Amino acid sequence: MKWKLSILFFFFAIVVMCGCVQTEPAPTLSPTQVQTPEITATESVPVPQSSFSTSDIYLSKSYTFVNETQNFSEEVRINNASWGIKFDVSPLTDNTIYSWFEMNVTNIQTGQAETYGYGRTNGFELHHLIPGYNAGLYKVEMRGYRVNVKVLFAKRNP
Repeated sequence: MKWKLSILFFFFAIVVMCGCVQTEPAPTLSPTQVQTPEITATESVPVPQSSFSTSDIYLSKSYTFVNETQNFSEEVRINNASWGIKFDVSPLTDNTIYSWFEMNVTNIQTGQAETYGYGRTNGFELHHLIPGYNAGLYKVEMRGYRVNVKVLFAKRNP
């Protein structure tokens, strides 16, 4: 009986060495590569742009903002219901993410206010044309940082 057990053990050893009985190897885990998109410094928000020509200028000035505490304020009397605002922004730095401009235009008689701008949450469009529709006295408050802005308030031609 001893020899039968030895033969059975010997036979089992030969089967394992020949590879007839295989055990499944554990799966090897490979690192998952995740491709991330490149980080962009700025994301442009599309702003619908008007197209018109101007005449009869109400305000035409250039403003330079070199620090964040600079503010400019103007009052403009608009005598025509068809008018518009044009402003062109020139950043004063190569890294435009740090440049910004904001203009708050308030109709003094009605209290209605609109804010326009460049940078931060306003997008990075350099040229703006904004139509106006009500005559009246307007207060224009401007602030910015590292930009030169040319502002024009004028009658809008159809």
